[in-house]
Amino acid sequence: MIKKKKAVRMKKCVFFDRDGIVNKSPGAGYVERWADFHLLPEFPDILRVVQQKGYEAVIVTNQRGVARGLMTVETLEEIHENFKKLMAEKYNLVPLDILYCVHDKGQCECRKPKPGMLVEAAKRHNLDLKMSWMVGDHETDIEAGRRAGCKTILVSGNKPEMQADYVVPDLKSLESLLKNVLEDHKVKIEKKRTKIENK
Repeated sequence: MIKKKKAVRMKKCVFFDRDGIVNKSPGAGYVERWADFHLLPEFPDILRVVQQKGYEAVIVTNQRGVARGLMTVETLEEIHENFKKLMAEKYNLVPLDILYCVHDKGQCECRKPKPGMLVEAAKRHNLDLKMSWMVGDHETDIEAGRRAGCKTILVSGNKPEMQADYVVPDLKSLESLLKNVLEDHKVKIEKKRTKIENK
């Protein structure tokens, strides 16, 4: 007798750009060492909202500073390990994964605005891109999200004309928006139970 394989439920995810969303933006430069990485105070609360709603969280970041010789991959990974350690020890929160592109423009399929990092994360972790979100502060983030099939949120005080589904002026507003637009997994389960009981 052939046993049927159980269908694995795909997970929903919120993808975050790094610089300007997770940590203070270095401006035109790069975060080249851990001492230059400054966690934005709003991000832990944002990550907590995402996880409480039943979503995974993945950070996707362009880090061309490696291709330009300003830092090594080892240094970049050290920064990310220190960040995860900080989040775990101080806030009891850790993102599911951090994906990065170290290539220069036109050298790969992973550098945003291309959707390669989001697609790779979906393969690794069984993520449903159509039920997921991309959050960033640049047009490249929004385009990558759209090309991957995600809904998108732009964090920008300038509110430029862009194709994002939502635009918020700052991270505090982002937290409020996510509380409202992310489907509460617990609520969804309760709705299903009610339907079954009413049959």
